Amino acid sequence: MILLSDHLKETFGCKVYKIALNGGFTCPNRDGSVSEGGCIFCSAGGSGEFAGDPELSITEQIERGKGRVAAKIRTGKYIAYFQAYTGTYAPVGRLRQLYTEAMDHPDVAVLSVATRPDCLPDEVVSLLAELNRIKPVWVELGLQTIHESTARYIRRGYELDVYDSAVRRLREHGLEVITHVILGLPGESREDMLKTVRYVCETGATGIKLQLLHILKGTDLEKEYLAGRVSVLTEDEYIDILKDCVSLIPDNVIVHRLTGDGDKKLLVAPLWSADKKHVINRIRRCVIE
Repeated sequence: MILLSDHLKETFGCKVYKIALNGGFTCPNRDGSVSEGGCIFCSAGGSGEFAGDPELSITEQIERGKGRVAAKIRTGKYIAYFQAYTGTYAPVGRLRQLYTEAMDHPDVAVLSVATRPDCLPDEVVSLLAELNRIKPVWVELGLQTIHESTARYIRRGYELDVYDSAVRRLREHGLEVITHVILGLPGESREDMLKTVRYVCETGATGIKLQLLHILKGTDLEKEYLAGRVSVLTEDEYIDILKDCVSLIPDNVIVHRLTGDGDKKLLVAPLWSADKKHVINRIRRCVIE
């Protein structure tokens, strides 16, 4: 297993931190183009609770992000990560402006864009490929699961072949693809989760993010949880599943994340995940070492 931190240090020769940005996007799963209300688990912030303030320029967001980690990093570099909502869901001219401003910052080493596979028209892929010739560009795709029944339940809004097509087109243009997978989705067995991880690793992704399912306030998933129709993984269950997942990931797929922490102000369950330091230390002991 190759972790992102090790990969970045080997590639850039220094510590590299991610700065989460907000480009002021929305999502076709919210504005009615695909659906309304977003995915069942997605917060009002579009998974961007830790991203910058969209009222600020991208440069200002980067500088604020640098300030938050100033005590930890002095000579390192940064990943400009468009995290909130769907990072390619805008006219290509607007995207060029936002991405270029981020990449022009002298301390930014990588541009990373989180998006949906159904929001990658040819002109956007061409733009990303063009920028990739200047600095590395990563495209992060929110797949979550390969199982169509789960995808319908969480209101993902696209079928698996859309993801397959997006990965193929991005890789043909030389772009790195990081796929997001949620562990513990309602109704999925351990084997279901392993099938998703195996599929991601075998079908072109160059990186993977494994994320614990969080129940957040204000989401439709919270209603399901409070009604007793949804359960969450215990810490021991998550660690055991994570071990099995990691065993399937080949060295040519970089592991970008092995957990994730929900905003404590919004977190409903599982509450054990709020102790980030404990969880990370346990993952190090039980999964990584």
